[in-house]
Amino acid sequence: MKVLAAMSGGVDSSVAAARAVDAGHDVVGVHLALSRAGGTMRAGSRGCCTIEDAVDARRVADELDIPFYVWDFSERFREDVVDDFISEYAQGRTPNPCLRCNEKIKFAALLEKALDLGFDCVVTGHYARLIEQPDGTRELRRAAEHDKDQSYVLAVLNEQQLQHCWFPLGDDESKAQVRAEAERRGFVTANKPDSYDICFIPDGDTRTWLGDHIPMRPGAIVDAEGNQIGEHAGAAAYTIGQRKGLNIGRPAPDGSPRFVLGIDTERNEVTVGSRAALAIGEVSGQRFNWAGPAPQADRFDCLVQVRAHGEAVPGVFIRRAAEISTRPDATEPGVEVAVRLAEPIHGVAPGQTAVVYDGERVVGAFTIDRTESAVETGESAPAA
Repeated sequence: MKVLAAMSGGVDSSVAAARAVDAGHDVVGVHLALSRAGGTMRAGSRGCCTIEDAVDARRVADELDIPFYVWDFSERFREDVVDDFISEYAQGRTPNPCLRCNEKIKFAALLEKALDLGFDCVVTGHYARLIEQPDGTRELRRAAEHDKDQSYVLAVLNEQQLQHCWFPLGDDESKAQVRAEAERRGFVTANKPDSYDICFIPDGDTRTWLGDHIPMRPGAIVDAEGNQIGEHAGAAAYTIGQRKGLNIGRPAPDGSPRFVLGIDTERNEVTVGSRAALAIGEVSGQRFNWAGPAPQADRFDCLVQVRAHGEAVPGVFIRRAAEISTRPDATEPGVEVAVRLAEPIHGVAPGQTAVVYDGERVVGAFTIDRTESAVETGESAPAA
């Protein structure tokens, strides 16, 4: 089998590529250049896809004696990930750029080019499992080690893409296992720290970065009744559930802290209130994807996860006619999917991605367009 190994320059992708070589496949390594900033370097464990990472990936490829290339995807990355990130925040939503990168770059642009060049699949260092069914379809499932599970950020992959993916680390019991293997192989990446934060904001200061890319103007901070209680420097810099940096100067009348409940970028207004008001009983959206065969039922018990490192919570999945048409890019015009939660979750924002699970299996994912408070939904999910 002809395999393209996506090599980020980290320990996981290094070991994944090595296992593909060990399996006897014809392996070629590729590193994606996602920025044209000439001096981009990693700062500790912040960021990824830097010059240092490209050098490390090449050194591992040399150890494996496989061809290695750097592909410039910087323009596509800017358009599909960075510009999308800016646009979403400008509209008061909270996107996940790493998930969008998987969807648009690593498993769309990269996979498309790999197939055009005659490769059979792309191998990566993601922690997730693929299970092939008797009929040839594939199911995406959580990794054996739940603490490292990355099925959440892979839930945007469709059935056709899953047919050409390989995740060799999905059955590993621990990250320590993978690091030990890299050390035995003599890889320079063996003890390299994991990257975190947004790769194009390596210093981690998202608010300042957004201020450089979105026009900000002062506006009102209001309470749930619409009374102005403060002023912000720009509504687009806030996120639902945010507590710090509100600069209100005083707590609520009962002494409790305030949290961001809503962001209206058209009115340039930020609404704040109690933590109790953040409790959400339902999430819904019109842009959805099935990670494998589409579910046959329009309603079934499920688990849902709304953050990459969050906990999956029980609820009921519902596919129904859309109450409000909000997305020009809706997957099926007039249709939305939702999850009615068994117990409220807090601080969920439009723009986040909800991933639906049936036990360990990833059913699919949808971008959250609307949330309903737990009070309005009755705080508990009805039986499916």
